[in-house]
Amino acid sequence: MGLFRRRPKLPTTVRPPLVAGERLLAWATAGTGVGDGVVVATNLGLWLPGRGERLGWHDILRAVWSGHELVVTPAERVVERDGYLVVADRPTESYPLPDPGDLPHEVRARVTRSVAYSEAYPLPEGAGRVVARRVPGVDGLTWTVRYEPGTPVDDPGVRAETDRLVAAARAATTPDDV
Repeated sequence: MGLFRRRPKLPTTVRPPLVAGERLLAWATAGTGVGDGVVVATNLGLWLPGRGERLGWHDILRAVWSGHELVVTPAERVVERDGYLVVADRPTESYPLPDPGDLPHEVRARVTRSVAYSEAYPLPEGAGRVVARRVPGVDGLTWTVRYEPGTPVDDPGVRAETDRLVAAARAATTPDDV
């Protein structure tokens, strides 16, 4: 392997349907057999085998690279509240990548870059994490809350404290001159 080894181009037969302005950043064949698919990172998100749509960087709660496998935990939208979304973990998805190239680095960088604010808080019953994410094409930050398992999401005290925490976080991250 030379220093300037070039990665082959993504075959058009497995290229996802990119939208105008979407650029391919990295890709890797997933699995060990023919037809297992490819994982494709673009400036807008991650295309995963078996999905007909892109998973936006802001919709990935966790992405872990083990050295041979990419494990992705997507967010599931639970409920929209005034000024924020409540999200939960969807089932994790694992993709063995025998020749990952730059894909793990791009995934980590893009997911991390999408997070503008993240803080865990205790609640009257349980705990939650308030997160502000950058979403391509959206002005400002998109706010989400992910409750820890067992936290009563619909409890009036939990909801009131969550509303207060999100409002305080928004105020702390908004410049004074806007």
